Amino acid sequence: MKALLLKAPGKPDTLTVSELPVPEPGPGEIRVRVRAASLNPIDYKVSLNGHPDWVYPFVLGVDVAGVVDTVGEGVTQWSPGDRVVYHGSFVKPGGYAEYSVTKAHTAASIPEGISFVEAAAFPCAGLTAYQALQRKMRLQAGQSILVHAGAGGVGGYAIQLARTFGSSTIITTTSPANFEYVKSLGAHLAIDYNHENVRERVMEATNGLGVDCILNSINRSTAQEDLSMLSFGGQLACIAGAPETVADFQPSHQTFTVHKMMLGGAHVSGDVRAEQELGQMAAEFMELMTAKKVEPMVTEVISLKDVPEALIRLSQRHVRGKIVAEL
Repeated sequence: MKALLLKAPGKPDTLTVSELPVPEPGPGEIRVRVRAASLNPIDYKVSLNGHPDWVYPFVLGVDVAGVVDTVGEGVTQWSPGDRVVYHGSFVKPGGYAEYSVTKAHTAASIPEGISFVEAAAFPCAGLTAYQALQRKMRLQAGQSILVHAGAGGVGGYAIQLARTFGSSTIITTTSPANFEYVKSLGAHLAIDYNHENVRERVMEATNGLGVDCILNSINRSTAQEDLSMLSFGGQLACIAGAPETVADFQPSHQTFTVHKMMLGGAHVSGDVRAEQELGQMAAEFMELMTAKKVEPMVTEVISLKDVPEALIRLSQRHVRGKIVAEL
C-alpha cells in the first residue's frame, strides 16, 4: 500500500510517500480502506521526538474515515463495506496510508449525507470540543463561554457546539482577519489577542462577573490567566497544559473546577470504557452534523503527497478550519 512515512523523528517535511505492507487486523480490530484523513497538531508535535512504542518507518494520522475492508477475530459489529470514522491511537500506525487498523469499538458508522472528507475532518478537534463542553463542563443554555483560538479546529467546533447548546455569550480570541469567520460560526464577541487585553474585554462583556466556562487550547500560561476570568463556580477545560498554581490561586473565596483534557489518552488508558466513549461521542457528533447544527469546517482538501507542506503550515498556527487529505 502507499503510505506517508516518517523514517525517523523529525519535522513534517521529512515525510515521504512510499510503500508498506498492508496491515493485518488482530482480534477485536478492523482494517479500514482509508478514503480521507484529516491533519491535526498532534501529527507535527509527536513527529519531532517520536514515541518509544513506534516502529519505523511510522505512519502518522489519527483521524480516519473509510470503508471496513476486513475484520479481526471476535468482531461482530462491523462487516466489510461499512462506512466508518474513528479517532485512532497516536502510538499506533495511523491514517496517512491506503489502509489502517483500529479497535472495532472506537469506530462509528458514517450516516448517509456525510462524506468521507466531512467525517474525517472532525474526530480529534471536534470530539475534543464535544468532550470538553458536553461531557466535562456540561455547558448549559444561558451560560457564557470563552473559547480560545476560535478560528482553529477545536475552537471552531467549540463555538458551534456552544451555539447549539444555547450559550448566551460566546467570546473567542483570534486575529482580526478571522473576526467575521468566527462570528459566522456563532461567536458574539471576537477579541484580538495580539493587541487587546483579553481579560479586560472578557470582564467588560460579562459585567465584571467573568465567564461560566473557558476552553483553552493554547498553553499553560494562558490557562493560568484564565482562572481570573471565571465566574463564581466557573469551569476551565485545558488541552495544552493546566494551570500550575491552582491551589494557591487568589482570591481564596472564588470557587472553580479545572478539567485536564487529552482525548487520545483513552487509547493508552487501559480502560475499555474510555475507548468505547470515542465511538459513542463520534456517533453523537455526527447526529449534530446530520441535523446541520455543526458544519465540518473543511477549508482545504489535499492529496497524500501534499500533507508534509500542509503540516508545516498547520504548525505555524495560522490555518483556518480543517485540512483533509483525500486518498
